[in-house]
Amino acid sequence: MKEHKKFVKYANGPSLAEINGTVEIPKNNSFWKNILAFSGPGALVAVGYMDPGNWITSIGGGAQYGYLLLSVVLVSSLIAMLLQYMASKLGIVTGLDLAQATRKHTGRKLGFVLWIITELAIMATDIAEVIGGAIALNLLFGLPIIWGVILTVFDVLLLLFLMKLGFRKIEAIVITLISVIMIVFVYEVAISDPVIADMLKGFIPQKEIFDRSQLTMALGIVGATVMPHNLYLHSSIAQTRNYNRQDEDDVARAVRFSTWDSNIQLTVAFIINTLLLVLGAAMFFGRGEGLGTFTSLYNALQDNKLAGAVASPVLSTLFAVALLASGQNSTITGTLSGQIVMEGFINLKMPTWARRLITRGLSVIPVLIAAIYYHGREGGLDSLMIQSQVFLSIALPVSMIPLVYFTSNEKIMGKRFRNNKVIAALGWIAAIALTILNIKLIVDMFH
Repeated sequence: MKEHKKFVKYANGPSLAEINGTVEIPKNNSFWKNILAFSGPGALVAVGYMDPGNWITSIGGGAQYGYLLLSVVLVSSLIAMLLQYMASKLGIVTGLDLAQATRKHTGRKLGFVLWIITELAIMATDIAEVIGGAIALNLLFGLPIIWGVILTVFDVLLLLFLMKLGFRKIEAIVITLISVIMIVFVYEVAISDPVIADMLKGFIPQKEIFDRSQLTMALGIVGATVMPHNLYLHSSIAQTRNYNRQDEDDVARAVRFSTWDSNIQLTVAFIINTLLLVLGAAMFFGRGEGLGTFTSLYNALQDNKLAGAVASPVLSTLFAVALLASGQNSTITGTLSGQIVMEGFINLKMPTWARRLITRGLSVIPVLIAAIYYHGREGGLDSLMIQSQVFLSIALPVSMIPLVYFTSNEKIMGKRFRNNKVIAALGWIAAIALTILNIKLIVDMFH
């Protein structure tokens, strides 16, 4: 019986049991030492807000409308901070991730349906990551896209190796890759010489945003920003810290510094998304039509007619390096999210390596089919990436609405930790607004 339990784990154990509560938090730390001790989960969450799927939208928004949509990036980031705060608080206070909490408060059949929807959403997110990584390998090393897609399966082995080293090592690698992306785009934006006054003005909402074509792009930016899998992920990995779960004051400290971690890292994601849009505006505004693929952006960065005097192969190479870093980061977080929703919704009893291999394999199959069907052409893969956003649009309310409900409920969170009236109201406004925007995105896609 013991051997059986070791193999299958137990179906209703703690979230990500192998890393739950494994990071020690020294007592009586100073503020900055607490920040450092709790830093890490926010970085893994922030990855979802700067994945390859966001790049085309952000750079394209700048190329088509200049700095106009920077205010949309700002509002999207504030909504993300609010929802991720709720997600980490849910995990820390209740000891349940969002998938476990949803399953607990729904029936078995409904839980299974919600798992299917959420799994499709994770696959949809993973599709952008696999495509981005495969294209980056093609641009950097000339590796055929089909082989690049197959190679991404082995990311699972990398993650398994990293898990043996400890969760802190994963956090350090993710933070390093985020730093690479940040440095690349700070450099590229700096030499693109953006108009600072116009850039600052862009953070103030303008009525032109509501014109039809601008509004469609704005909805794309908002819709692509908040990813359902991030809410499940954060509610789980916030529990990796070893705080005293029976001591309300210690739980409150964990919530406080987890929020600091999340907001700092999401601010970094906001800066990177801002840099992407500014890069599109500074280099390609007025001549950026046709920059709808990663390869076209790569080529444009070394084309004097499009990028101006600063165009060079170095810029293109740095762009591809950043794309590869983004894809690798998103792969790690997407695989973890797949494990969380499988265990939480359906209590799937499966060894760790098998769970991760299935999660990754399911995401790679549609990309591989599309790559073979379109003979490795990027245009076909981009079409698949756009279509995959439909599942994200459907799944977002499935994760947002329960999250706001659970964290606003005194019976679940306790009087001290439930959302106050202002936070709850903002949460419901964000959830309803994003649901409406995503419905509009689906309608626009079919049109």
